[in-house]
Amino acid sequence: MTTDSPRWFKSSYSNNGGNCLEAATNLADALGVVPVRDSKLQGGPVLRLAAAAFQSFVAGVKHGDARTL
Repeated sequence: MTTDSPRWFKSSYSNNGGNCLEAATNLADALGVVPVRDSKLQGGPVLRLAAAAFQSFVAGVKHGDARTL
């Protein structure tokens, strides 16, 4: 069941002293967006990315494609 409330998570590879990005992919199917935020500023701004754009970004990072950054 998907709600309108983001369920934030960060990568298990994020053990780098707090420089992390959190994402809430639970909203992708229902709302078509993936909110992202800085894990150090949880009450700060949230960037809402189109789900397809976020998926493309993650795929590019996994394949080492620097053009996605």
